[in-house]
Amino acid sequence: MLRITELRLPLNHAEDALRLAVVARLGVQDAELKSFTVFKRSYDARKKSAMVLIYTVDCELDHEAAVLKRFEGDTHVRLTPDMDYKFVGQAPADFYAGERPRPVVIGFGPCGIFAALILAQMGLRPIVLERGKQVRERTKDTWGLWRQSELNPESNVQFGEGGAGTFSDGKLWSQISDPRHLTRKVLTEFVQAGAPEEILYVSKPHIGTFRLVSMVIKMRAQIEVLGGEIRFQQKVSDVLIETQGGDKHVRGVVLESGEQIRADHVVLALGHSARDTFAMLHERGVFMEAKPFSIGYRIEHPQSVIDKARFGPNAGNPILGAADYKLVHHASNGRSVYSFCMCPGGTVVAATSEPLRVVTNGMSQYSRNERNANAGIVVGISPQDYRQDGKHEGPVNPLDGMVFQRIWESRAYELGEGGYRAPGALVGDFIKRQRSKALGHVEPSYKPGVTLTDLAQPGRGSLPDYALDAIREALPAFERQIKGFSMTDAVLTGVETRTSSPLRITRGRDYQSLNVKGLYPAGEGAGYAGGIMSAGVDGIEVAEALGRDVLQNAS
Repeated sequence: MLRITELRLPLNHAEDALRLAVVARLGVQDAELKSFTVFKRSYDARKKSAMVLIYTVDCELDHEAAVLKRFEGDTHVRLTPDMDYKFVGQAPADFYAGERPRPVVIGFGPCGIFAALILAQMGLRPIVLERGKQVRERTKDTWGLWRQSELNPESNVQFGEGGAGTFSDGKLWSQISDPRHLTRKVLTEFVQAGAPEEILYVSKPHIGTFRLVSMVIKMRAQIEVLGGEIRFQQKVSDVLIETQGGDKHVRGVVLESGEQIRADHVVLALGHSARDTFAMLHERGVFMEAKPFSIGYRIEHPQSVIDKARFGPNAGNPILGAADYKLVHHASNGRSVYSFCMCPGGTVVAATSEPLRVVTNGMSQYSRNERNANAGIVVGISPQDYRQDGKHEGPVNPLDGMVFQRIWESRAYELGEGGYRAPGALVGDFIKRQRSKALGHVEPSYKPGVTLTDLAQPGRGSLPDYALDAIREALPAFERQIKGFSMTDAVLTGVETRTSSPLRITRGRDYQSLNVKGLYPAGEGAGYAGGIMSAGVDGIEVAEALGRDVLQNAS
């Protein structure tokens, strides 16, 4: 097959226009084009009155070699690459006939799901340990926080089947380098689990929470059919490590119940909020280091304002859907402020996993038809910003980032006046450094509710002063890119502290811990992913590395 890229057509083109464009681009007769499929569809919104769709198309046609020779040197007409997934190995049917220990995967978010799926497809029958509940039970507990202000610390937005990505916009794109087309494997598995086929070709695919729930259940069932085992409400309280020949090796895990599971290969597919597990691993001497992350607020505007600013007269076009945005500002105090996890037509949600703390995040359904757009507006911070020992140089304790997060999450609970209500302010008041007393046209979507306050009291605000100053400067700057962004009654809700893991459980090129053999740090919690797609890809790569080690050492 041949692949054509950068094929441009008007936004509202006729149904047969794409086929005609393919024929014209290749200079062939219509009868020579046997079939074609859309591999990718995006849009160019720079000229709002004349928006165009941009297609990448795979074509099957007669005399393919001759056509390809005619376009030699044309970078936009090439052979379609082989994107079929290739397994690194396959275990024989009797591989576990003896006492051979099975690989263990800790965590069943996107990374853990794909690590377990690949291992199961290779015949390696993983045991998955998830501290939270099955996704439908977990959904009830999560709604319990949102509707009744009742938090279950082991079953919430952060913990449970599907991970934090279940209660998000369900974004399925990433900027990671992907020469092996592993993102295609992720998308294909999602489609087989019930995702709409359009995620295979739209430029910014998403699923939404309700669809993710049913998909996760189907993927769990597939892992189990292939011999995997998923155990819920199984919190890992310790790892068993032995020293042999001067090297440390993992030999199993201990559950909170006291049960021990023998394992020589353990995948740490932790989420970024597994703070107690991070502390346990640090105590056991597993190498980890502090890393940068970001803190800030959620901002809400009417979705119609964003649609009009981004799409102009084409706002509301069903092909385009609800508009998103991506913004960056470099503040005068040296801080970078940027939009994070933008959720078109979505809601701001309570995302804490610890009592008496407030954390915000964003979520959308597949339809993206809620009245508000929301996004994190966050400021980058470094380990030196959050170190707790008062020093100005030297390594930072990798657990200090968690301490820092907890300080501001507790402060948010205090400013929200309890009940997991979040502190909020109107953008106009925030810029003017004054307390908000009444809402305008924008009604915040966060549940259990928002308490209007002064988010930016110097020395007593909801974030460090340097973050407040940077965000206050950035909001009017973003107005120059998105008209209406700094509208006075847009709402800021705090705090957004869990943009990524505050530490990295560092691994080598073999994907194993730097100082504990057989331990495979993976995904967002280990500091190697950010979002559903990159976490899924990392889970695949870690499973491949683990599979190679198991199969090679068994031969």
